Amino acid sequence: MALQFLLNGAPRAVESLRPGSSLLQVLREDLGPDRVISPKDGCSPQGQCGCCLVLIDGKPQVSCAMPAEKAEGKSIVTLEGVPEGEQALWGEAFARTGGLQCGFCIPGIVLRAQHVLSQNPSPTDEELRKKLDVHLCRCTGYQRILEAIQLVAAVRRGEPLPPPDRSGKVGTSLDRFEGVELALGRRPYVDDLYFPDMLHGAVRLSDHARARVLRIDTRAASAIPGVKAIITAKDVPGERYYGLIVPDWPGFVAEGEVTQCYGSFIAAVAADDVRVAREAAQAIVIDYEVLTPVTDPEEALREGAPQVGPKGNKLSHSKIKRGDADQALATAAHVVEATFQTQRIEHAYLEPESAVAVPRPEGGLDLYSQGQGIFDDQRQVASFLGLSANQVHVTLVPNGGAFGGKEDLSIQAHAALLCRVTGRPVKLTLTREQSIRVHPKRHPIKMHYKVGCDAAGNLVAVQARMIGDSGAYASVGAKVLERAGGHACGPYRVSNVDVEAIAAYTNNPPCGAMRGFGANQAAFAIESCLDMLAERVGLDRWKMRYQNAVEVGDRFSTGQILKKSVGIKKTLEAIKPHYDAAVAAGKAVGLGCGIKNSGIGNGAHEWGKCRLVVEPGGNITLYNGYTEMGQGLLTILIQFASEVSGVPPERFFAKVDTTYALQCGQTTGSRATLFGGNAVILAAEKLKAALQDRPLEALAGQVFEGEFLCNDTVPLGAAVDDPKTHTAFGYATQLVILNEAGHLERVVAAHDVGRAVNPVLCRGQIEGSVHMGLGYALSEELVCDDLGRPSNGTMRGLGVLRARQTPPIEVILVEDHEPEGPFGAKGVGEIGLVPTAGAVAAALYAHDRIRRFTLPMKDAPAAEPIVGRGAQKKAPSSP
Repeated sequence: MALQFLLNGAPRAVESLRPGSSLLQVLREDLGPDRVISPKDGCSPQGQCGCCLVLIDGKPQVSCAMPAEKAEGKSIVTLEGVPEGEQALWGEAFARTGGLQCGFCIPGIVLRAQHVLSQNPSPTDEELRKKLDVHLCRCTGYQRILEAIQLVAAVRRGEPLPPPDRSGKVGTSLDRFEGVELALGRRPYVDDLYFPDMLHGAVRLSDHARARVLRIDTRAASAIPGVKAIITAKDVPGERYYGLIVPDWPGFVAEGEVTQCYGSFIAAVAADDVRVAREAAQAIVIDYEVLTPVTDPEEALREGAPQVGPKGNKLSHSKIKRGDADQALATAAHVVEATFQTQRIEHAYLEPESAVAVPRPEGGLDLYSQGQGIFDDQRQVASFLGLSANQVHVTLVPNGGAFGGKEDLSIQAHAALLCRVTGRPVKLTLTREQSIRVHPKRHPIKMHYKVGCDAAGNLVAVQARMIGDSGAYASVGAKVLERAGGHACGPYRVSNVDVEAIAAYTNNPPCGAMRGFGANQAAFAIESCLDMLAERVGLDRWKMRYQNAVEVGDRFSTGQILKKSVGIKKTLEAIKPHYDAAVAAGKAVGLGCGIKNSGIGNGAHEWGKCRLVVEPGGNITLYNGYTEMGQGLLTILIQFASEVSGVPPERFFAKVDTTYALQCGQTTGSRATLFGGNAVILAAEKLKAALQDRPLEALAGQVFEGEFLCNDTVPLGAAVDDPKTHTAFGYATQLVILNEAGHLERVVAAHDVGRAVNPVLCRGQIEGSVHMGLGYALSEELVCDDLGRPSNGTMRGLGVLRARQTPPIEVILVEDHEPEGPFGAKGVGEIGLVPTAGAVAAALYAHDRIRRFTLPMKDAPAAEPIVGRGAQKKAPSSP
């Protein structure tokens, strides 16, 4: 059938509408050069994230859930159709307030807000929260989105738009690099890319968590018109297995082999249209011998359990032993003992996995990736294809959120192989349901703790045993459990430590890196134990933490002697007035403290690498090896370069690709600012020296290099007196306040950030982390059944908090200079959710006297859909 409608005031027609097409597919894929990219596909066809919002005859509607034929004769407006002056105001407002991070959700939110303000020019924050209910933001915590909308409303009422700070100095809030373009949906993500003669890919995943593949029959799928290629294991010319640490992840499971999980790849298809490709993928006939999966990590570790991992089901076993914990516990005045269980969590970044591969005339290919480490992508894809690394040129397209979930290879290798087989560009994007099945999750960890203190409340011993479910593939699961064990004592002084942490293979979805990386699981347990001990001793919870908090000269859990930038007591002092006031007001409150390493450490050699390339005309391209994924890395690297060189920030343009050998590994461990920043400073110092006797334009073509190596950490358990296991640490104290009904009312978060390079972006990172931590505490969980199958694969079913469920978050920035960091800075991307679950649990106990040992705490009043925010209209923190 044919379809005709108005798009942004212009007539558009699709001569032959494919049955089953959504309006979003038509707008993004079927209009040729008239396609629009501001409506994003975050969850199609669920209609539950709001990224695809359009106006249909003046009314907001999600387009991924609307059958295209219903648009016949309608007038459709996307963000591209909003008047230029209005677009400019929205872009500036979101950039100025820090109202966006990865930016993927923002165009839909902007269009919604444009409609809201046309109906109500002076909405309250409460009204906006309700209007935004269909929209998910995984990055910001919504607070700065509300500020951006309120700023636009104020400007329309005649108030001035605050001018941008263009100094670029460290400590000032330079607008986010490409922030305006991101807010308006103009800067493309991978799925927005189009190339001439491009094909579309799709994958077929296993129908069972554990089954032997007997036969793969592609004949019916190949016969579907438009299908150009189908590939399986037999078509892989290089190494079929890959992995960041252990190469145990098969790009395809071959006939005769056993699948490891519901996310195992069986085949991939290239076709003229993405709908054809997905239809063909499902038409592939696969015969299985279904086997019983192993879904319990403790069962997986028992003798005789079916083998999942290549060398058995115990992926790793980390041990920490200092002093004599058994003796200290036997003589302690007070001992608490409990078992804690945390849950599997889906990252729920708004942009599903996508990759584009384009053939190069000389025989290699260009790969456009959203991954967290493009040099690891390059290495693994080249190996998969049987090529040398320099034949695969990878360009980072800054992604729509990652949080650790885009460290592992997803579909980059499959897109690349389809490109090689067909000789044409291929774009491959996962559906939301496939994304949930494929990428690694946050580890569920079972933790048994026994903690003792003396009569005055001073901690004397921590004994902990942890078992984490790493799922089907190694990913970085061994390191997550190593980190959980290493953070078992939290930010507290403990002389006797006995910790063991095991990562186990199962047939559940793989688990790997996610914001917090094991530290937040451990924090939930140790913070709960501290509260129980404080009650036994009769000590105020704040005082219990303050008297046990580490200082310079104390040892961390791993035995490392802390020698500098230990800001935990400063964060406790910053939170105390808020704590005292809430307690005096009779509120139910909870405290949580946290510590998180900055830098991987544990013996890893960690690099920061940078190249500053002076272009003709005097602009400078800043290359570095780490990924921008919404955290603002490229912006603060520009600030470092500008501060040191004296060149204005608007002359710098950041880019991440494999043009230069800038291998730094994954953007993980809260280390990109720490090491990438130090490298940029080194390069900028060379640029500054060159500018002493020549103008910038005269340096065109010159490349200024900066490389920083950190190689002074030691592995966990190293037999040395002073084991430096990590380069730096972030510290935090958070206060959770409930209202009379036990609902979330307010969160206050005091964080030692070393140096706030960009205060607006820094606060935004912490607010977004706290939002994620509240969901971790109360509502988020990826449930899997006994067959290893995810059973709640919708965006709403994942439990991510919406705007109306998120309380105001006040951030207090504490700056305890980190001498190994650039200008004293250290990473803040993960620490923001480390203390949160413990603080929520404590607040709930203060409300109803029930101790909770399992996450999420869905039985709690605070998990109700409507939070109590009092009469406050504006969010309390300011730029």
